[in-house]
Amino acid sequence: MGRRPSIDREQVLAIADNIVADRGAAALTIDAVAKAAGISKGGVQSCFGTKEAMISALLDRWVNDYADDLNAALEGVGEVSPERRIAAHVAIALDENADSSARSAALVAGLIQTPDHLGSVQSWYAERFADLFEGGASARALRIALLATEGAVLLRHFGLARLDGEQWEILRADIEALVDGTAEGLTLGGCKSGMVRKA
Repeated sequence: MGRRPSIDREQVLAIADNIVADRGAAALTIDAVAKAAGISKGGVQSCFGTKEAMISALLDRWVNDYADDLNAALEGVGEVSPERRIAAHVAIALDENADSSARSAALVAGLIQTPDHLGSVQSWYAERFADLFEGGASARALRIALLATEGAVLLRHFGLARLDGEQWEILRADIEALVDGTAEGLTLGGCKSGMVRKA
């Protein structure tokens, strides 16, 4: 009797992530993941146990990937001020070539389908808002930049706002300008914040 083929948990998780990104949270089922991965439902269950555990794993994956991106964006900047942290967040979330759409979908899927995960998502956002309620106008601009970034990503992902590439870059420049106003000369993703802004 031959050995059963091993199942790559990360590959199955990537497939689940793609299902949420392409078809929405409601399409995420053990059966859908099994079919897309070309394995049995039992194979998916052997990786995660339940659908809720699979969503938990998606959220963990998203948080870890985001942390890696944030650390890379802040590498070598010295003291991580609220301005630098929000500038890095804007650069990550609004990167036209990034996979942020799928990640935000996974995050929303966790909120919609499993209210138990609301606490961990609230904690994640509490970290984003840390130190943004202290200070005057600069803190206000950073709060607005953070809210605008999150709103733009969700509106675009769910098809509520159809923004072409040029419109997206204009929106990104607007949000970066809010951060620029609090930290002149701050660098985003290797180029000065606001460089794409049109005259």
